[in-house]
Amino acid sequence: MSSNHNHLHNHGHKHDSCCSSDMPLAPKKSLSAGSDEVLTKFKVANMDCPDEIKAISEALKIAGVVKIQANLMSGTVEILHSPNVQKGLLKKRIDSTVVKVLDDESPTSVNQNQKRIWTVAVSGALLLTGLVLQWTNTVTVFESLLLLVSILLSGSLVFPKAWSSLKRRYLDMNVLMTIAAIGAIAIKEYSEAAAVVFLFALSELLESLSVQRARRAIQELLKIAPQKALLLLSDGSTKEVEASEVQISQMIRVKPGDVIPVDGEVVRGHSSVNQAPLTGESVPIEKSQGETVYTGTINQEGSLDVKVTKAFNDTKISQVIKMVEEAQEHKAVSQKFVDRFAEIYTPAVLVVAIFTFVIPPAFFGGSWHDWLYKSLVLLVIACPCALVISTPVSIVSGLTALARKGVLVKGGVVLESLGKIKALAVDKTGTLTEGKLKVEKVITFNSFSEKEALVIARAMETHSTHPIAQAIVAYAEDKAVEKKIVDRFSAITGFGVEGIIEGHSYLLGNHRFAHDVGICTPELEKKLEELESEAYSIVIIGHKPHDNCTGEVLCIMALKDAIRKESKDSILELKAAGVEKVILLSGDNQKTVSSLTKELPLDEAYGELLPEDKVKHIENLKSKYQSVAMIGDGINDAPAMAKASIGIAMGFVGSDTAIETSDVTLMTDDLKQVSTAIKAGRRTLSIIQFNIFFALITKAIFLVLTFLGYSNLWLAVAADTGAALLVILNSLRLLRI
Repeated sequence: MSSNHNHLHNHGHKHDSCCSSDMPLAPKKSLSAGSDEVLTKFKVANMDCPDEIKAISEALKIAGVVKIQANLMSGTVEILHSPNVQKGLLKKRIDSTVVKVLDDESPTSVNQNQKRIWTVAVSGALLLTGLVLQWTNTVTVFESLLLLVSILLSGSLVFPKAWSSLKRRYLDMNVLMTIAAIGAIAIKEYSEAAAVVFLFALSELLESLSVQRARRAIQELLKIAPQKALLLLSDGSTKEVEASEVQISQMIRVKPGDVIPVDGEVVRGHSSVNQAPLTGESVPIEKSQGETVYTGTINQEGSLDVKVTKAFNDTKISQVIKMVEEAQEHKAVSQKFVDRFAEIYTPAVLVVAIFTFVIPPAFFGGSWHDWLYKSLVLLVIACPCALVISTPVSIVSGLTALARKGVLVKGGVVLESLGKIKALAVDKTGTLTEGKLKVEKVITFNSFSEKEALVIARAMETHSTHPIAQAIVAYAEDKAVEKKIVDRFSAITGFGVEGIIEGHSYLLGNHRFAHDVGICTPELEKKLEELESEAYSIVIIGHKPHDNCTGEVLCIMALKDAIRKESKDSILELKAAGVEKVILLSGDNQKTVSSLTKELPLDEAYGELLPEDKVKHIENLKSKYQSVAMIGDGINDAPAMAKASIGIAMGFVGSDTAIETSDVTLMTDDLKQVSTAIKAGRRTLSIIQFNIFFALITKAIFLVLTFLGYSNLWLAVAADTGAALLVILNSLRLLRI
């Protein structure tokens, strides 16, 4: 029997530990209020970059505020505070920044963006008109007026942010652009001042629109879930109600062609259900009495009466939404680097610009006008706009695209780590195999009958949800054996289970378990060798030695599990994606495990492993390949998954714990999704690296041109805006995976 068959449900995972230095942190969860705390949530507009989140955090640093969580992708701010802090005060503090709280009567973020688009468009039109008048030497005063109005319009999107930053004693890109614009006005370069502010406002608008696009992609997931449900009344009639109002244990009816509104269990009816909107799996799944159905999936030909098992906000699709939104809080390594770089770089640029303006005229007889102009060009070209947005837009796009493909990744740091994976360890049951074991043979010993063995097996295995246990219980139920109660049931990691039935102590486990308690015999060893050579998974039922009983083997149950038809192609795709080594780690007997290497392109296969043995194999892989992933069920393989660089759980549907116990969760049991995730990680890394290199090299070239006298404010702002636009467009390509 596989050592994974250990019946334990309390394994730890990397997210609950602080002892591994190479593990990624868990993503932030939504805040929850204690008994003496209040949780207030605001929907906000104009929160499109980390600078605005910093501003909100600074504004809310007041007595009584316990914790603040601003979510860029959901456009929300959650505040945990004491009851004596009024909601109105919190709203006022947020509104004191450029971010504005939206209420029921406030315009939507779409309308907010439309206003910004019109502002930038009118500013651009005035700038263009002013330039035409300038080039044709027509009406100088009117030309200057047009340019000043253009500056004010675009500046309405920039200057308030700059003032907010200065009040917080923080230098950002808005401050640099404002100083550059004021300097250009001071030397009467109105057209260049207008160009600086307009093009910067345009780049900020484009950044906002890119975040909105990624935000809409996430919100499209929520649209999968219908807002109405047909509540089934006691007299058999139905009543249409809001899906959010349906309570647990109530009955709903789902007609053919309808989308299932909440998670539940089929009580009456039979139909096939298309789960593609949730999992990406194109083949409909047959559903009948006792089967679970999920929000957002589509009922096809039959009518289903469903008992609600989860409230609307706790459904699978809601978990997906929360996870994708929370993933944005977990910054990638490259994003942290860029943020730290920008914090140092921006003030440094201002200092260099001041020195550029002061030193040549003061000490070397240079022209104050010329060197002021060069310092302004330096401010604009050195603006880190393209650099700062190079990573977050890429990460958001990559995470969103993978979520739409049925791969849930917990944050940018995990996505980047996926792109570095060189070795992969996989579990056997439910990963490479179907996980639907069947009892093929029952061999009894010492005049013990099959029925007696099945009574013990059913009693013991009823306490477990492991695939082997489920297969044995199903077999026993088919034989209609009686139910018995187990006393002092316990699971022994890597061996099996034991308990007392009617005063006798029994064990049910693997070969090692039988050997350790001293009930192995030459006859048993011979039979086990024969069955293992035929690739069976073995379960031994024995009478454990106790009191005056010497103990004995009562029965061997031999089970088989079919290899998934896609396993071979999936492993080949993993290797094509750049994974250098794929190994199998299993608790099953070595002969069964070794037989898989004849059918699958595995590099190595190890069997008869305890959880700690799997951890050692992961450590060995990491010492050679550094970045290693482990695929398992998210629970039984938790120690090895915790030790790996990335833990991947297969099969989100049907497993509520998978989303909590892994770094990556596959919505279906399709191993091919792993290669999709790894390719996406590599592509994201590649695009981020290109974006950073492109932003830096552009800055370097134009800085050199500035000091050589070949650049001006026009070229500087065009280069900055152009670089930002190209970086955004390049990053948005990741939305298509």
